[in-house]
Amino acid sequence: MKKLTCFLFAASVIASSASGCAYGSIATAGNDKVVITRQDGFLFGILRKVFVCKVTDGGATACAEGTSP
Repeated sequence: MKKLTCFLFAASVIASSASGCAYGSIATAGNDKVVITRQDGFLFGILRKVFVCKVTDGGATACAEGTSP
């Protein structure tokens, strides 16, 4: 029983570190720029991305990854 409990605890720790929920956010920077972030919980957020885009009438254009607005 003790081995089973230890195994289930270890499996839950590994599963929670290898998965997670993803979310994104958008914030304006100045008059014509927008900062878009995509963050996830997979392996403690290893796949984070930040995009800076120019806002036009057609939507967000000229997006550059990881640049400062």
